[in-house]
Amino acid sequence: FGDHIISVDTDSILIIWHIYSEEEYLQLTFDKSVFKISAILHPSTYLNKILLGSEQGSLQLWNVKSNKLLYTFQGWKIGVTALQQAPAVDVVAVGLMSGQVIIHNIKFDETLMKFHQDWGPITSISFRTDGHPIMAAGSPCGHIGLWDLEDKKLINQMRNAHSTAIAGLTFLHREPLLVTNGADNALRIWIFDGPTGEGRLLRFRMGHSAPLTKIRYYGQNGQQILSASQDGTLQSFSTIHEKFNKSLGHGLINKKRVKRKGLQNAISVRLPPITKFAAEEARESDWDSIIACHQGKLSCSTWNYQRSTIGAYFLKPKELKKDDITATAVDITSCGNFAVIGLSSGAVDVYNMQSGIHRGSFGEDQAHKGSVRGVAVDGLNQLTITTGSEGLLKFWNFKNKILIHSMSLDSSPNMMLLHRDSGILGLALDDFSISVLDIETRKIVREFSGHQGQINDLTFSPDGRWLISASMDCSVRTWDLPSGCLIDSFLLDSAPLNITMSPTGDFLATSHVDHLGIYLWSNISLYSVVSLRPLPTDYVPSVVMLPGTCQTQDVELLEETIEPSDEMIEYDSPEQLNEQLVTLSLLPESRWKNLLNLDVIKKKNKPKEPPRVPKSAPFFIPTVPGLVPRYAAPEQNNDPHQSKVVNLGILAQKSDFCLKLEEGLVNNKYEAALNLLKELGPSGIETELRSLSPDCGGSVEVMQSFLKMIGMMLDRKRDFELAQAYLALFLKLHLKMLPSEPVLLEEMTKLSSQVEENWIHLQSLFNQSMCILNYIKSAL
Repeated sequence: FGDHIISVDTDSILIIWHIYSEEEYLQLTFDKSVFKISAILHPSTYLNKILLGSEQGSLQLWNVKSNKLLYTFQGWKIGVTALQQAPAVDVVAVGLMSGQVIIHNIKFDETLMKFHQDWGPITSISFRTDGHPIMAAGSPCGHIGLWDLEDKKLINQMRNAHSTAIAGLTFLHREPLLVTNGADNALRIWIFDGPTGEGRLLRFRMGHSAPLTKIRYYGQNGQQILSASQDGTLQSFSTIHEKFNKSLGHGLINKKRVKRKGLQNAISVRLPPITKFAAEEARESDWDSIIACHQGKLSCSTWNYQRSTIGAYFLKPKELKKDDITATAVDITSCGNFAVIGLSSGAVDVYNMQSGIHRGSFGEDQAHKGSVRGVAVDGLNQLTITTGSEGLLKFWNFKNKILIHSMSLDSSPNMMLLHRDSGILGLALDDFSISVLDIETRKIVREFSGHQGQINDLTFSPDGRWLISASMDCSVRTWDLPSGCLIDSFLLDSAPLNITMSPTGDFLATSHVDHLGIYLWSNISLYSVVSLRPLPTDYVPSVVMLPGTCQTQDVELLEETIEPSDEMIEYDSPEQLNEQLVTLSLLPESRWKNLLNLDVIKKKNKPKEPPRVPKSAPFFIPTVPGLVPRYAAPEQNNDPHQSKVVNLGILAQKSDFCLKLEEGLVNNKYEAALNLLKELGPSGIETELRSLSPDCGGSVEVMQSFLKMIGMMLDRKRDFELAQAYLALFLKLHLKMLPSEPVLLEEMTKLSSQVEENWIHLQSLFNQSMCILNYIKSAL
């Protein structure tokens, strides 16, 4: 209502709020026994006025600015359920409890026309504004009636537009589009482009209309989540975009008979809700790829993902003496050929997915004494693992159905999950603990405790390093399997019932008690550095809001989670981890690898011909600045006294490197000289080493100092490759001169033994590694 919003509660108190300041502007109280408000409308062009409809049948027109009742319409003695402005001024459509729609002129208080629907009270009304005089009226059965206002007759019925009451319907302005929604959690757009004026479904968005019972990622790309719900449907939701969502529909008891008799919407032919399901996409294009258990039913249904429908078979054992046996656990082999079904009687059967034929069962009569709580088949169809409520875990040969091994658990298991790639089995027990087994060794490798309520679901990360558990204590916990520690935990407002992690590791999907949606949590460790340190024993997890569309919450959450992790992981690596270790420098290879081949590189890079002087004048001729622009005359060197003899004193200056080496001889510290060399490029290094000899301005003392510096580098075992490269270049440049100087010869013999000692140690390590590698290569 402009800058205001008008709200009415069940006690018929009407409040007008100011939207921006969120303050109360006006409050009106009505007597419920006389006038209980049931509908509200602002008639167009009626300034500051609202029309109120009541359950008693009368209507009132109020001016909310002056707070006055302007007029009371007597009505039709039947409760008003809907009010809608017609495209004509002063004309309003009134929907009644009896299913009547009255088109009424509120200026003259006279009825223009009446329509009647047999489907119960009118829930909502809308008018087309694109040139067709048509009115749509919704009903509690999910049907919509389309009325022609000129011929005053019903022209069409849209039956079962929704599976529940039509909550709202609106024609888009000047378009042949009708938007409808209902309590079945669906939003549909219908387009009216047919010759007879009927609407066809153009687009829709729908979720489940009842809380979820099971969710699992489907396929390996991590883009689809299969979800089963208490409304009896199986749906696929896309994590990429809503347009890829699809519904696999309701399970039907006999699909062919239902189609033949047209009973699709009859509740009696529908299967009860799915409680457990397993899916495998390997052969989805050839036959059914999903198998599901239903609440209280023995037979398991198959579903086809590609065709988005219930499949061809109901899998159940042929002869059974009892009636109260139900299917409790299912799994599909990784090849997609076989389904394994566990029953509450303790039997475990194998069926072929393509033909639906029974292919045998485990154990002579039954696999377990108690009800089967979980079944799993490994990735190569070698092992089948089953667990029962009596607390036994059994390993069977998949092919010949023989029992290989049986082990008893501390408590009876609640559920079981196998990570096929790593062969790790997660078991949630009834004592709220989690056991992790290795199916190769058949031993318990990890035990986790800490949950305070029944564990509803488990999921592994794709690499098998994390096990994530959801419990009735409203917590979601992440356990690190290699370290055996709890690394993440958070609390929620509503207990998580199901949890599944994307095969690509980017999202965690959860479903919750009494919630219709699937909630996605992103994995922070994919896009920021997170320190996965174990949480302390007294750690109190914080309550996190469920993900929504509100931006501000997301930003706060990210800041919270990233800040502490950055503090934890500040670590500076020392330049040398241990004095015994040979450490290389961090310089790029180009600085030291080509020092011996510089003359070859220079020869390669030598220009083939000298640069030519351009014949023409320069593009910009130089001018002298001033008021009158004049061309600058070329500078001529007219000084007759300038000497042409080069001053050798300038050239004979010693470089910084030489000076630092001379200092090193005195104080025995060579870090400064080494740092200077590290900053130079290959040609600069060669120039410096050349200038060490007495012929080029150096001296024997400086050369001796350089050899001492190399000795210091080899002693400390740091910058190992630089020491080798510098020494090699030094020997190449000054080899002829070295033998004639006894001081240098003495230094050389010291260095030689040092280099040899270091190299023999390294060579023995290299040889050892090569030997082991060759052995492994040849042995395996």
